[in-house]
Amino acid sequence: MPVLVVLIVITFSFYLYFKIKYVRTQKPAEKKWTATKSSMALGLFVVLFGINQLFLYSGTVTYIVAGVFILLGGINIWAGYKSYKHYLPFVVQEAEDGYKK
Repeated sequence: MPVLVVLIVITFSFYLYFKIKYVRTQKPAEKKWTATKSSMALGLFVVLFGINQLFLYSGTVTYIVAGVFILLGGINIWAGYKSYKHYLPFVVQEAEDGYKK
C-alpha cells in the first residue's frame, strides 16, 4: 500500500532527525528526552513495517514475523512515551534555568 510506504519513510525520517538532534544536543535532560522521541519514531516505523508486510505477503511465517514486529514496535512506542513523560519536567526545568542565566 502506497500510504504505508509514505508513512514508513516519514517515520524513518523522523527517527534520523531525532538521532541527529540527539548527537548535537548538549543538555543532559534534553538529550535523554530527544532519545525517547527517536525511540518512539523507531517503534512506529517497526509497527508500520510489520503492517505493510501483512499486505504484501501471505503465509504463516509472514504473519509470525509481522506480529513480532508489531508487538516489539508497540512496546517501543509505549516505553518511549513513558520516558517522554518522565523527562519532560526535567527538560522544562533545564530550559528555564538556561533562560534565567
